[in-house]
Amino acid sequence: MFTPLTGKTVIVTGASKGIGRGIALRFGQAGLNVLVVSRTLAEAEKVAGEIGANASAFAADVTKTDDTFAMAAAALERYGAIDVLCANAGIFPAAKLGEMTEADFDHVIDTNLKGTFLSVSAVLPAMKAQKKGRIVLTSSITGPITGFPGWSHYGASKAGQLGFMRTAAIELAPWNITVNAVMPGNIHTEGMDGMGEAYIASTAACVPMKKLGSVFDIANAALFFASDEAGYITGQGLSIDGGQILPESPMALDEMGGP
Repeated sequence: MFTPLTGKTVIVTGASKGIGRGIALRFGQAGLNVLVVSRTLAEAEKVAGEIGANASAFAADVTKTDDTFAMAAAALERYGAIDVLCANAGIFPAAKLGEMTEADFDHVIDTNLKGTFLSVSAVLPAMKAQKKGRIVLTSSITGPITGFPGWSHYGASKAGQLGFMRTAAIELAPWNITVNAVMPGNIHTEGMDGMGEAYIASTAACVPMKKLGSVFDIANAALFFASDEAGYITGQGLSIDGGQILPESPMALDEMGGP
């Protein structure tokens, strides 16, 4: 049995949709107070409403120092503590090299990597004061392990998060603050529905388990990293991908066999 997290407080950035929404909902189900953070207050309020009385909304742009520190202050004012940060906010616009502009590159790095740094920096005073904390980053298999055309800036940001994580884990260990990362593979989010059934089927076919992951597959892993039972795990990235990174070639999938 896991020690209940009821009454603890989590901040989830990028929580208005996709994986972030799934994380926020799952933590709410586990009884935590959830600060739902999005750039748009109305979208954050919608998710907070889905969670219930133990959640509230906050609008913040994670690329801005003032916004992230205001986010942390709001969590402390409303709930009295910051026990967990799920730094999930991220963007993934596609642009191939030769077409990608400096502004394109900076926008992704600022949101995905700098936003992680600023969000973590904002919660540190509270976590250090209580000498305990859990930080969970949403990275990806893209960048740290795999690549995809058009996502060189995204891949760099996600690999950068893991580099940040490893040193942050060392620096924060004396305060009993752990820093870990979930690394999603192909996950079925709202955005994928618009791509059509054929696209979804072809994407699932690349996964040995022959299905896409759910946002709650990622959320459950984040919840584990937030638990007391994961207190001796830090500086680790966990791939949650149904085995997507394992085949050495498409032939491996053809040779799987099975029912």
